[in-house]
Amino acid sequence: MKLYLKTKDYAVSQEEFHLLHDADMDMLITEPSPDALGKYYQSEAYISHTDANKSLIEKLYQAVKKYNLAKKVKLIERYGQGERTLLDFGSGTGDFLVASKNCDWLAMGVEPNPRARKLAEAKGVHVCSEMDRLKNGKFKVITLWHVLEHLPNLEEQITQLISKLDNTGILVIAVPNFRSYDAKHYGQCWAAYDVPRHLWHFSRNAMEKLFSRHKMKIIEIRPMFFDAFYVAMLSEKYKTGRTNFIKACCIGLWSNIKALGSGEYSSLIYILQNA
Repeated sequence: MKLYLKTKDYAVSQEEFHLLHDADMDMLITEPSPDALGKYYQSEAYISHTDANKSLIEKLYQAVKKYNLAKKVKLIERYGQGERTLLDFGSGTGDFLVASKNCDWLAMGVEPNPRARKLAEAKGVHVCSEMDRLKNGKFKVITLWHVLEHLPNLEEQITQLISKLDNTGILVIAVPNFRSYDAKHYGQCWAAYDVPRHLWHFSRNAMEKLFSRHKMKIIEIRPMFFDAFYVAMLSEKYKTGRTNFIKACCIGLWSNIKALGSGEYSSLIYILQNA
């Protein structure tokens, strides 16, 4: 594997990390992978484990999250025939579980972070700390919203997730796309690298190859348009020390426009079924 670029943990530790390119898979791997990852999540800066709503970026994050929740529920509704069972793996503070439960899904989550799990449980949803604590049974839909990139022992955890999926069920996986225009524009400052919390960095080719090993096929790919704007705002802050709202919006818009032809959006949702 060759060095793709050097970057750092802009959000928490300021430590430097390398991204290595696996040419066969067309994916990047974060090196070194810390033994104690937990400390890199213990920060108010890690917004997906809090319900923070104070700064401009936090307010925008919460506004976009609210919009996306409705879109996410609408997406899984297409696959809700029969038993409406849902597992949200990496459920964070539980908002997607709440939205799904309100639409009559039998929804439960897995979230290892105790702080996020406590916030989720206060909203009245069932969340386990790990997969092994789930009761026996299969799920019609399993979702991972910007979670796959965080998972150590990637192949092992994919196998475990698929074992919990109904034979006719679907996996819904959202991940950043390092082949997007905004990733290329910001380089080492691209916020969606988010090292070392993101251990893996996927392309469309990587997702197809990775899941074909597990006899899963991609049946649909959908863009997450708002991610380009949010990631650009964070990237501007990392690059210049300022949010640069207007410039970030321009970069986010141009990234989406470029992706109309290439399909290389800042983040992509993959819907997978048994092959």
